[in-house]
Formats: sequence, C-alpha cells, structure tokens
Amino acid sequence: MEIENCLLNDVGEILSLYEAARNLQIQRKMVVWPTFEASFILQEIKEGRQWKIVSDHLIACNWVVTFEDKEIWGEKDKNDALYIHRICTHPTLRGNRYIEEIVKWSKKYAKQMGKRFIRLDTLGNNTKLIAHYTSAGFDFLGMVELTDTTKLPDHYQKEPNCCLFEIDLQSENS
Repeated sequence: MEIENCLLNDVGEILSLYEAARNLQIQRKMVVWPTFEASFILQEIKEGRQWKIVSDHLIACNWVVTFEDKEIWGEKDKNDALYIHRICTHPTLRGNRYIEEIVKWSKKYAKQMGKRFIRLDTLGNNTKLIAHYTSAGFDFLGMVELTDTTKLPDHYQKEPNCCLFEIDLQSENS
C-alpha cells in the first residue's frame, strides 16, 4: 500500500469512485455529492492536491486537500490547517479503515507544511461518519449551520448543517 499524488491519467478512475460514492450516498439516504467535472479534478491534480492510496495497482481510496476553507471554517481558518475533502473508497474495499492511513499521512504532511491542525467536515447529522472520524483520532467540534454556501459545491446548498472535525497537532505533542 502506497500513498501518492494522483496523476492526470487517474481522472477516469477518480470519477468512477465518486460515482460509486454517490450511489452509496443515495442508497443510505445521505447528502449526495454532485457530479464533478473532469476538468475540476484535473485542476486539483495539477495543483498537487489530489491524493490516493494504491493497493495492488488499484486506487483503494482518494481524497483532496486544501490549505484554506473560509466558507466552512470562518474565522478559525488562519492559514494553520490542512483541510481534507471528498474521502472516497473503492466500493470493493470499504471497511478497510483507510481513514487511519489518511490520518497518519496527514499528520506528517501537515507538519511538513507548517500546519497546526488537520480538519475535515461532513454534511448532515451522520452519526456513523461522526463515529468513524472520531475513532480515527479527530475531535468532533460539533455541528454548525453554514451561512454563505455560494462558493461551495452544490451539495452544500442543499444541507446547511455541517459537522466539524479537527486534530490539533500541538496538543498531541504536549
């Protein structure tokens, strides 16, 4: 198992993973991700922000990172965090706890980038995801209602309630 940046030729596989994730979200009556354009994913790859776990020559899991997220985190966003978005696992590999590998990788990567926090969010009151992320080391900071979602992807327009999660790397070192 390796963690590496996604490549331009991964776009088709990433879009297939997103489609599988949308199908699962529909099945479980969760907030459903929009269909992302290939050009959007290509831009994230060019910026070095799309990452993947590769296992047996297959993208087992992928995610995207950002270094700012003011629309969700507001005044807490002070250029001191690595933000993780759109964690997506291959449908045949769900249940393998890739979140633990993402957390280990994120801690190293965030420290390399001089960041104090690792943050992520999920929409709606999804108790299974809350338990999943907290079991991987994230602190659940509670649910907030987003007020300005105009610059966020479509699924944020449909569900303003957002669960916030954080790992404080400074408190881990003390």
